[in-house]
Amino acid sequence: MHVLHNDGVGPVPAPAPSGEPTAFHRGLAGYAPTPLIEVPELAAATGISRAFVKVEEQRFGLPAFKVLGASWAIARLAPPDPAAATGTRRLVTATDGNHGRAVARAAAWSGLDATILVPAGTSPARIEAIRSEGAVVEEVDGDYDDAVRAAAAIARDDPDAVVVSDTSWDGYTAIPTRIAEGYETIFVELDEQLAALGAALGPLDALVIPMGVGALAMAAVAHYPGGPGHGPRRIAVEPDGADCLYRSIAAGHPVTAPGPHRSIMVGMNCGTVSPIAWPVLRAGIDDCVTIEDRWAVEAMRLLARSGIAAGETGAASTAALLAAAAAGGVEQLGLGPAATAVCLCTETATDPATFVRIVGSTADEVRARRPA
Repeated sequence: MHVLHNDGVGPVPAPAPSGEPTAFHRGLAGYAPTPLIEVPELAAATGISRAFVKVEEQRFGLPAFKVLGASWAIARLAPPDPAAATGTRRLVTATDGNHGRAVARAAAWSGLDATILVPAGTSPARIEAIRSEGAVVEEVDGDYDDAVRAAAAIARDDPDAVVVSDTSWDGYTAIPTRIAEGYETIFVELDEQLAALGAALGPLDALVIPMGVGALAMAAVAHYPGGPGHGPRRIAVEPDGADCLYRSIAAGHPVTAPGPHRSIMVGMNCGTVSPIAWPVLRAGIDDCVTIEDRWAVEAMRLLARSGIAAGETGAASTAALLAAAAAGGVEQLGLGPAATAVCLCTETATDPATFVRIVGSTADEVRARRPA
């Protein structure tokens, strides 16, 4: 693993969260906050006081957080009536799994078709999960970045198609911005849940965030923009083979991590930071951590012992703390023995066979062991 301290932390160039996405989500049928679970074994393993995991295992019936961003962005598309003579009829996106399924679900809510492009080698279980939402799935001969380019090309050729991507590019920023806005609901819930634990808990010292293209990290930084001494330390984690933010912060400008990106943490197999996220993360991420896949495996097993059925990507933030503790201690992340940390678990077991192979139990069996 590698740790990079960001010497460019400063004022965050992002507007304060509006609260509108959270109000929107709370008005949808089936809304419920995801749990915040204390994991004493993680605290003991890392030498900090208290460790919590915000578990995005179920959002509106889907096994990951992504539908928060997709639903907010799609609800703002115009015209909203799919039967209109002109306008959006089909949504297109690229995905490693969870975002595509979320777009497909939100498209169905709006009466729209969905075409989802996936990189070569995507798990059959993840492909079938997307198809179960009524979407057309096409496999691209290439990686995630190639799938993004292919999705953009489809939309250019079809005047009734709109790309709903969580990464941005030149001339395409509005929808990715909306998607990042949609993730504010996670952090509003987190604040409320921490407050409910009482003043004895003390301040949150660190928030560990899986990276990907940066939309979730962008939302986290927008919500917690304070910097040293004025909010939690914001720690981004990436696979060591898809370390686009680490490379970019080290260079001081966006750098693409060359493929192929083959981490088991497939939701973070992304080679390029989203351009709209880059200035926010350059100013607002305190530390970048890159990890090997073996740490995700260790984290999945530890979380399972606490009743949390985290997928490979979902376990990444926990894995970052475990890796740091084993490689010199979490002090290198600015955390001491009195620290409180929250790890974001962004998905449950989206590839059931792989989960059973790693953990030795099904996701349902793991959740049944969760303390009441």
